[in-house]
Amino acid sequence: MGVSANPPGDPSGKVAVAKLEDAARLARELKAPGGGAKFVNWARKHSLWPIPFGTACCAIEFMGMVGSSLDISRFGAEFVRFTPRQCDLMIVAGTIVNKMAPVLKKIYDQMAEPKWVISMGACASSGGMFNTYSVLQGIDRIIPVDYYVPGCPPRPEAVLYAIIELQKRISEDPDPLKSREAMREKWIRGIKGRGLTPKAKLLLGKDGQGK
Repeated sequence: MGVSANPPGDPSGKVAVAKLEDAARLARELKAPGGGAKFVNWARKHSLWPIPFGTACCAIEFMGMVGSSLDISRFGAEFVRFTPRQCDLMIVAGTIVNKMAPVLKKIYDQMAEPKWVISMGACASSGGMFNTYSVLQGIDRIIPVDYYVPGCPPRPEAVLYAIIELQKRISEDPDPLKSREAMREKWIRGIKGRGLTPKAKLLLGKDGQGK
């Protein structure tokens, strides 16, 4: 069973939307050792519930990704909720100032495990053009980040690519019932960070004394 996108007689464009063989293969895999983990990964992969933390122009691009043109519902990630207790994917889209950083951290802590974070755009990833005392120079100073999406602002397709890569990573988790937060906490650079950021090295030089 399937749906062909090309004229009859040209099988190159055949797009199968449902096959009994695939269902049978999945059933056999679930009976094999480790089948339970595969089922949990499969369910998590196709049921991401994002919570957008939009503060600037990147949030408009996120709206475009949710819209009908790109439609992230094709990937099972359109169930946007604005309560952290119901979400497992935080998408930070925009500039985060230091006064807002505790709010971002608190929302992340309230999310149920397992949880993932996508840093969308230059401002969320590194402070962007705002190299000032009031702007957090990267959200990875306070929360762990799984994927960084470059751009100012990035196109919606770039964020879709990050979601697809995250789904691949979720599907390969060997132990989905084990907490990862202890390991993820090591990704946090801290407010002062571990050494100079790449942007600071460009502005101040590698020694931090200025050019």
